[in-house]
Amino acid sequence: MRLAFLLDPLERLKATKDSSVAMMREAQRRGHAVLAIDRETLRWREGAALADSTELDLSGTDAQWFRAGARGIHRLSDFDCVLMRQDPPFDAEYLAATWLLERAEAGGARIFNRPRAIRDHSEKLAICEFPRFTVPTLVARQPDSLHAFIDEAGDAVLKPLDAMGGASVFRVRAADPNRNVIIELMTDYGRRTIMAQRYIPEVLAGDKRILLIGGEVVPYALARIPKPGETRANLATGGTGVAQPLCARDREIAGALAPLLHSRGLLLVGLDVIGDWLTEINVTSPTCFVEIAAQTGFDVAGMFLDALERAVTAERP
Repeated sequence: MRLAFLLDPLERLKATKDSSVAMMREAQRRGHAVLAIDRETLRWREGAALADSTELDLSGTDAQWFRAGARGIHRLSDFDCVLMRQDPPFDAEYLAATWLLERAEAGGARIFNRPRAIRDHSEKLAICEFPRFTVPTLVARQPDSLHAFIDEAGDAVLKPLDAMGGASVFRVRAADPNRNVIIELMTDYGRRTIMAQRYIPEVLAGDKRILLIGGEVVPYALARIPKPGETRANLATGGTGVAQPLCARDREIAGALAPLLHSRGLLLVGLDVIGDWLTEINVTSPTCFVEIAAQTGFDVAGMFLDALERAVTAERP
């Protein structure tokens, strides 16, 4: 097969941590041709979605993990499938990319995750569909509502709706002298909607990333443990990743969501679970393949390629 990966610039990816690299290496190991697409080149003209692509050789070391080959311009429908692996922020340009990818689908391209499904499942707001699994949560932009929630919770976490990696996430206690200015800045004085969640103390034991692939649950999670003095557990903010088997509550949450989300066109999903609570549903570019595989021996990339091959075969005319 010819697989095209819509990615951030290749120079920014690190083979020692990026799941996209693990996917591409496994695809090439199986004999598939792997190409990279820069989102900036995605375009529509005369009834077709097009992009510039670069053939990749992935036989190098971690330090120099790819060699760029021939470049070309292709209709997205020329590939066996296109994998959308662009990191947030989910801004207007990201939204435009999903529209263009949806036009590509209409022209016969196979896209994973499906662009409409990515749009329909905000990585923060999607948890609102599953209140039985979520910690007390407020989504609002009115400062009075946010202050009332903090007073009720006593200890809360505020986060923007469109970022990733722990960017602009604040822990705010009821007695915090800076809470007014934090809310003012995060909501742009009541003009921007944000999310507030009751602080979950179990984050000190890890913010667990649970992967769903093709409607099945990966049996290990990566618990991201915050560094001392830090509330955020994200690896991007210095957290340490520790792979561990799923507990009963993890399996309950993941087992309930996996077939449903897969049926909506989400081949790969990353759930974030702290303690007993679902906090986010990641659909843009879920990661943690490399860490789980390195620590447990479980072949996450292999499971993903199995699911991808089945999905492509199932969608062929």
